[in-house]
This record gives sequence, C-alpha cells and structure tokens, in this order.
Amino acid sequence: MQLTDTKITCYHCGLECEEEQIEFDNRAFCCNGCKVVYEILSENQLCEYYDITKFPGQSQKSKHKSSAKFSILDKPEIKSKLVRFTNGTETHIAFFLPQIHCSSCVWLLENLNRLNAGVLSSRVDFTIKEISIIYDESKTNLQQIAELLASVGYEPYLNFNDIASKKTDTVERGLIYKLGIAGFCFANIMMLSFPEYFSDGTVDHQLKTIFNYLNLGLSLPVFFYSASLFYRSAWAGLKRKFLNIDAPIVLAVVITFLRSVYEIVSGTGAGFLDSMSGIVFFMLVGRYLQDRTYRKLSFERDYRSYFPIAVTVKTASNEEENLPITDVKVGDRIVIKNHEMIPADSILFTGQANIDYSFVTGESVPVRVMPGEIIYAGGKQVGSALEMEVVKEVSNSYLTQLWNKDVFNDHEDKKQSYVHAISRYFTVVLFSLAGLTAIYWGIYDSSRILNAVSAMLIIACPCTLLLSSTFTNGNVLRIFSRNNFYLKNATVIESIAEADTIIFDKTGTITQTGETKVHYIGKALLEVEKQQIRTVTNQSVHPYSTAISAYLPKVNSLAINSLTEVPGFGLEAKVDSTLIRIGSANYLGVNDDSVNTAGKVYIAINEQVLGCFTITNQYRSGIDKLIQKLKNHYSLLLLSGDNEAEKNYLSSVFSDESVLNFNQTPETKLDFIKNYQAKGKKVMMIGDGLNDAGALKQSNIGIAVSDEINNFSPACDAILAGDELKNLPTFIRYAKATKVIVMASFVISILYNFIGLSFAMQGTLSPVIAAILMPASSLTIILFTTSISSFIAKIWQMK
Repeated sequence: MQLTDTKITCYHCGLECEEEQIEFDNRAFCCNGCKVVYEILSENQLCEYYDITKFPGQSQKSKHKSSAKFSILDKPEIKSKLVRFTNGTETHIAFFLPQIHCSSCVWLLENLNRLNAGVLSSRVDFTIKEISIIYDESKTNLQQIAELLASVGYEPYLNFNDIASKKTDTVERGLIYKLGIAGFCFANIMMLSFPEYFSDGTVDHQLKTIFNYLNLGLSLPVFFYSASLFYRSAWAGLKRKFLNIDAPIVLAVVITFLRSVYEIVSGTGAGFLDSMSGIVFFMLVGRYLQDRTYRKLSFERDYRSYFPIAVTVKTASNEEENLPITDVKVGDRIVIKNHEMIPADSILFTGQANIDYSFVTGESVPVRVMPGEIIYAGGKQVGSALEMEVVKEVSNSYLTQLWNKDVFNDHEDKKQSYVHAISRYFTVVLFSLAGLTAIYWGIYDSSRILNAVSAMLIIACPCTLLLSSTFTNGNVLRIFSRNNFYLKNATVIESIAEADTIIFDKTGTITQTGETKVHYIGKALLEVEKQQIRTVTNQSVHPYSTAISAYLPKVNSLAINSLTEVPGFGLEAKVDSTLIRIGSANYLGVNDDSVNTAGKVYIAINEQVLGCFTITNQYRSGIDKLIQKLKNHYSLLLLSGDNEAEKNYLSSVFSDESVLNFNQTPETKLDFIKNYQAKGKKVMMIGDGLNDAGALKQSNIGIAVSDEINNFSPACDAILAGDELKNLPTFIRYAKATKVIVMASFVISILYNFIGLSFAMQGTLSPVIAAILMPASSLTIILFTTSISSFIAKIWQMK
C-alpha cells in the first residue's frame, strides 16, 4: 500500500492541513477555528489582511474561545485594575497580544472599529506587542472587546499580576519633561549670551543687563526642576555615606548657579548659566537614552505574573463559573483544562492528570498524579479536564513559597559601577588642586581666590566623565536590544565583562522549548505501519506521543476499534484488526539493559516488538559551537532539574572539567551558586522558568533565555531571545570592549579638563572660553563614544 503525503496549507495560518481539511470559499483551512476567523474578516470586508503578508494568521487549533472566560472583565473590582482612563463614557484599555508578528497583524488590529462600532480607535505598539484601545461604554464593553480580539486570533494575555495592582504607564514622563525644559532653556540662554561672548564694547550696557536677567530667569526651571534628579541621587548617596558621581556634579551645578547669580546681580559679569544649563541638559539626554532601552521590559516580577486572571470554579449547584483568582479560597472546587496552569495547591478528585512541572522544577517529563494526591501550583495539565479541591490559598502555595525566598527580598544593587570609583578619585584631585590654588592666590593676590576656585569647580565638573559612560552604555544597550539582548541597566554590561564562571540550565535554555528530536531504531517500518502508529499516538496528549506523531509522515488517520491508555506506561489499540502497543520497555516486556531508559518508546505490532523511538531534547542551533567558544575562557557548568538521560551527549559537548549536575531543585541551584561565589567566582547564570529564578537573582549576572521576550521572565539582569543564545560570546566580547571605550573617552575628557583648569587656576577664565569648552567637551564625548561603539558592533556583525 503506497501512501502519498499531500501538502495542502491553510489559507489563514499556513500550516499543513493534516487530519482534516476544511473547504470554504474555494480555500482550504486546517481547522474550523481558522475558517471562522476568515469568515469574520470576509463578512466585514477585511480580507486585505491576507494581501499584506502571506499566511499572516495564527493557528486556531485547540483554542478555546469561551465567552465565560472573559466574563469577569466587566466586574467593577477587576475593571478598575485594568483600565488606564475612563470618564464614564470613553474608556482607554491596553492588552498584551503575544500573537502580533507582522504588518498584517498591525493593520487588522488598527481596524477593529470596522468589526465593532463601539471601538473608537486602536493603536498597536509593535515593539512590545501591545494594543491600546479607546471604546465607547454605551456601545460595547470590556468583555466584548476581549472576545472580539480572541475571535480573530489575538486573545489577550492576562495574568494575576494585572489585577493585583493598578497598571501604571511605564514611560518616565517626568524625565522627558525635565529634558524638554532643560533643552529649551539651554538653547535660549546660549542665544541670549552671544552679545556677551563677542562684545567689543559696542553693545548697549542696558541691553546686556536685560539679556543677563532673561538668562537668569530661564535658568531657574533648569536649576530647581530639571536638575532635581541629580539632587535626589546625590542626597541618597550621602545618606548611605557614599559619594556617587552625581555629588560632584550637583556641587558644580550649585556653584555655577550661585556664582552666576552673584555676577548678574552685582553687575560684575554675565555668569556661566549657559554652562550650568548645558551640564544638566546633556546629562539628562544621556540618562534618557540609557533608560529608554529597557524601560518597557519587566525584569522584576513576582509569582502573580505566572497565574491566569481567573479560574473556573464549580458552584454549589454544580455549575461552572469564572472567578477572579483573588477570590479562590480553600475548599473551592476548581476545573483545570488542557494546558492550563494550576494556580493553587489542590487535591485531585476526577480526571487523568499528567502534570508538566517543567516550569517549576525543570523536569521535562510529565508526572502522573492519581486521585487523592496533591497537585502543586505551577504545574500544567496535559490532557483532559481535571476537577480539584483547593487546599492552600494562592498566596500560600508551593509556587509562592518558592518565590518568596530571602534572595528576592534583597533589592540592593549587585555592584557599583567603576565610574563611581573613578569619580571619587577625580573629586579628591579636583578639591586638592582647588585648595592649592586658593593657597597660592592667598599669598600673591587674594582678590583672585574666589574667581579662580569657583572657575575650577565649574570647568572641571566631572560631567564629561559621566557622559562618556552614560552615552557609551546607552548606545551599547541600544545595540544589544537590536540583537534581542535586553539589559536591566548599565552596570549589567560591567558584570557581563567581569564574569569568570558561566552556569547553564538545560530545559528551555540550551534546549528548544516544545521541540524534540526523534530517532527510530529497529526493523524498518512499512508505510501502513507508520500510518497505524501515527493513528494511535494521535489519540494521546503525552509529549512522547505528540513527538512520535509529528515525526511520522502526515497522512489521514485510520479507524480505531478500541483504545486503552495506561498513564505513565503506554497505549494499546486495535486499528482495524491489527493490535498496536506503544510504551515503555516494562509495559511491552522488553529487557532493556541501558543505564537510562528515559526517552525510549517501544513499538509492538501484533505482539511482535519491532523497535523503539528515542526521544531527546532538540538543542538550540549553534549550541555546540557556543560551548566550544566559551570553554577555553570560562568555567562552564550545567545545573538541570531534568533527569540524566542525555548526560553522555552533554559530557561530549562540555569539557571534562565541567560540572554537570542533574535532578536539581531550585534550592540546590541557589545553594550551588552561593558556594561558588564564596570562592570568589563571578557567576553568570543562564536559565529560564521559575525553577531558575532564585539562581538568576543570586548570581552576579542572571540572564533569562526566552522565546517570547515580552512574556514573563523571572527576576533577572538581562533577557536574551532564545535564537540569539548562540551569539553570547560576541555579546560578552562587546561588553568587554565597552569598558575600553569608556576609559578612552575618560582620557579625552581629562585633556579637556586640563585645558580648562589651566585658564581657571590663573583666574582668567572668560565666558567665551567656558562657553566653548563645556559644550565642545560634551559633544566630543558623545560623538566619540557612539561612533566607536557603533563601529565595533558593525565589524563584529551585530545588527
């Protein structure tokens, strides 16, 4: 019997139509869900969606669009947490839509008003996959909008954290306002100062006085409002008995302002208000560029971000009702469906439980749980619906306790930047020179003391030191983000460069999430036998069955006369008159002498064992080369919550000196890193999932690998897209180059300071020289750092 593998793709999502092929409007669809989405778009004349990008839609297979799922959104206590603005008529709401992936998605989502007249406008922020919707309360409601999004394939991603606290705008608007005011005032002060710079005595004295007082008025918002960011930072450092780099900057700003006020009021000069406003403006530009790179990613989230916004609860009348997860209490009967997460520790009552704990423990093989046993929060059901009784509230569950470790209560920065140390030395040297200058002029001409000392503190302001670091790090953060490597702050760059030990997690980190590699060993299978095996494995939701089904040729399924599944062991079915048995060695009575039989699925047809499928993790592309590049420069280790099934392969990839530990719990991972740090090691931890959260937090640098960077990531210092993991050596090398660039810019800034100090110490610093030196030094640093860091990224083939 010769089988043909016809490949017909779905018009909506582009996937192959496997078991079923639905014809509608002369087009093929892989499932009824995709057909329904097409119908909705066709009825509303929105089929341009398919013209912008080929196969723009997401597959609708196994997607549940129950109206009850969103019924809680219009409850006042839930709605108040989600909306960003409402006046009773017009309401603003934002949803995270992880399905957004192309221009067609944006086009469709920004035309929601054509699907629902109550939608006034909708705008998509593609970079963070978020849609902002304004709707009319009299024509539609929050539930209907969520259902509309789900019906066209963009179901909103909602979690417990969304209703646990009021959403706030992630944009630091105060910084933008300070920057705008400082820029406006700086530009106008510079313009009004031109007569003073180039006056040859012909400019009217009264006009110069008016300009000077206008400059003083323009400087007030800069001094009292725009610079307040640095005042708070310096004061916070002083309270902790730490002289950070903002302290001497604040001193320079204050002295510059006070001296300028004195000169203008006394009529002895024009002051240095242009320099003062320039200092504040350029510092704020650097701070903004550095902040904007990572402000929209969440690095600090707690256990609530793992949980759904609602859970299905059975009422006293045996009806199902969706309740906010905050209302779930001990004794409630909850219903968990396929691929839903268990939000609280519960006892299983009915259903076949295959619980995937990989999110919590790292173990990739689902655990079979029997009725009467406890299922812990954080597990995910794989299979039919379960009915359970809650035995612990969400806030007291195992998952919560796992999160609430002491390591998460420590919010101190992991390290202070070397820039602060250099600034302290710079400040000491500057004050020493100022003291010597005061002594010198006190002996020879005491009238010059105030002018010389204050001029030194103005011209030798360490702002160029900070600018060199801020602009370099800001550009590096930007370049990293273009390569899908998002850092929490600038000090993370230094931590990456200083690491000497790299620890990898396995599941979901160096392995490809949700993908496996299947290999068949044994007697060659006939085409009809492959069809029979695939028919049987299609009946199970076990990951091994799913992997085998995906591995075999995609052909139409056959009729099954009987089917028995023994959870945790295998399947037995009759296809026509053929008996098919699939499962473990023990289930089929096979004598397997292997040290580890995990990942082996044996096949028997009519009681004759033909062979076995070996199922292993699919490792990310380039992992072998990644390890080879790193192991000559770093101590490499592996801490995995998974079993030892692939220890032999991993031993061949890592060096002989590498420590490979399996069956690790979150606690043992955390303790392991603490022990290494106690030996003086600078540890970089690379992992994913809650089971790595403590280790990521404890390490000197924690990098969370994620295939969806906008979705949940554990507490970490950086988020790295999974397909960019292979480029980690380049990122580390670039982080090391960053320090060299900063130090080179320090040299340039010091040269500028020497030039300025040579004038200032003589007490002859004129406004023209100050006006030239201050902006020139800042602009030189900005151009040097950004151009060099961009050039290096280009030659190293970074985006």
